[in-house]
Amino acid sequence: MAGRLHGVVAMDGPSGTGKSTVSRRLATACGAAYLDTGAMYRALTLAVLRAGVDPTGPDAVAVAVAAELESVTDPAAPAIRLDGEDVEAEIRGPEVTGAVSAVSAQPAVREALVARQRGLIGAAESGGGGIVVEGRDIGSVVVPHAPLKVYLTASEEVRAARRGAQDRKAGRAGDTVTVLADVRRRDRLDSSRKTSPLHAAADAVVLDTDALSVDDVLDALLCFVVERGLVR
Repeated sequence: MAGRLHGVVAMDGPSGTGKSTVSRRLATACGAAYLDTGAMYRALTLAVLRAGVDPTGPDAVAVAVAAELESVTDPAAPAIRLDGEDVEAEIRGPEVTGAVSAVSAQPAVREALVARQRGLIGAAESGGGGIVVEGRDIGSVVVPHAPLKVYLTASEEVRAARRGAQDRKAGRAGDTVTVLADVRRRDRLDSSRKTSPLHAAADAVVLDTDALSVDDVLDALLCFVVERGLVR
């Protein structure tokens, strides 16, 4: 263990930059909690799809806000439960991926989830604890006071290749052209939405991961937390 983290590390960036992998590893290395906010939006999207309503309509908001979510913040075994059911595998499928941007763009959905996320972060921080939180608006909206904000970037092609490899490992089919198109679509939707668009916070450390391995990124993050005095 590199030392025990106290406070919040906000990890932002588009899909395919390696946020989930390095965030979990950083939390593990520093004895901290870990929160994947993207999984929360995906779980609400699954609730909307199961209800059979239009992801872009007002009924989707009602379904999403009423859904019962539970996020397990243990980096060794993170989980997301929808109405008591572990839906981690299902929320990574193409149906949810295709609809999550529409559901997460709804202001009322974001407001409800940001409140839940802040509650989980506050619980982890109580008593001097720490948490690594990943998403798309953590440093800019959810925890603007975070002492360390990191924005991971990578080229579209590199991110598409990583996404494709993840899908194949999980047994999900997907050709390179389709995955690249989906990466570009998500980038466009996430960056152009009116509420909490994807962007780096003004005081975030921007880290390009194109030529970096997971270990390289983790080493850089560990240096950042030490430099900021966030580990004891």
